[in-house]
Amino acid sequence: MSERITTEVDGLQVVLSNLDKPLFPSGFTKGELIAYYAEVADAMLPHVGDRAVTRVRFPDGTREGSFFEKNLPAGTPDWVEGVDVATSAGTVRYATVSRRADLVWLANLAAVELHAPQWRIQDTTSTRDGIVLSGDDEPRSTTLIIDLDPGPGITPAESAHAAILAAAALADVGLAAHAKTSGNKGLQLSVPIEPTPASRVHAFASAFASHLAARHPERFVAVMRKDARPERIFVDYGQNLAARNTVCAYSVRGLDSPSVATPLTWDEVAALQPDSVLRFGPDDVLARLAEHGDLFTGALPSRGDPALPDADF
Repeated sequence: MSERITTEVDGLQVVLSNLDKPLFPSGFTKGELIAYYAEVADAMLPHVGDRAVTRVRFPDGTREGSFFEKNLPAGTPDWVEGVDVATSAGTVRYATVSRRADLVWLANLAAVELHAPQWRIQDTTSTRDGIVLSGDDEPRSTTLIIDLDPGPGITPAESAHAAILAAAALADVGLAAHAKTSGNKGLQLSVPIEPTPASRVHAFASAFASHLAARHPERFVAVMRKDARPERIFVDYGQNLAARNTVCAYSVRGLDSPSVATPLTWDEVAALQPDSVLRFGPDDVLARLAEHGDLFTGALPSRGDPALPDADF
């Protein structure tokens, strides 16, 4: 029988269980995961708030199977808020995450990873079936995401060079990119933009990926085919679709040991070496926050963000 305790998080009652259960082969426990998300909440919530959050749950630990969860599960506390999204399979009620207690509750469900789309709920039109992901009422994205996915043989130094090339190309059209690790092997660039129809952002990202691949064929590919990816970096533009999502800044990843999607300065990107490790653990991230604050604030939507230019490369 699982041991359950009830704790109070910012005035809300949260039931926790199996705190000593290892979730990672390294021995990192569910209690440690909960503690990390509780402590990182102040930095993470601005990046995940006002969005429909998809979770990757590992109920038996990362060595075993996982599943993506979109709908709020049975037994969700009354105080957890959600948002309805109309999909081809029917209406899905996603969790929204705006409080420390939300993060603690999700971590207790072994929701190791948190992913969100590039649009905010406030920039959408809701119908009786929920937010519609296509057509005239499609969501307006506030972020352009450029996911740089390294193929076999790519070193962290080569990923860094690719990120700098991509950021420079974006700067040429008036867009400022902010870098973070994916929490695994790659780097991701987030570009704040004024609210723009998601389909237009996706079209821009696709054209930008093709531009990079044409201009630097020795470095980039814009196709997912495995045979095209050795010694190249795939510019994954598909995460800009309204129905897709990206791992949130400060989310843990479900690997052999806990690694966090971590914001980086451009000086840190430029300093990456072939033998650098692009993984930061929860304790590393909390220490970085204590020393530097949130290095990803520039990626947050704000009034005055630039308009997305025409995809004329």
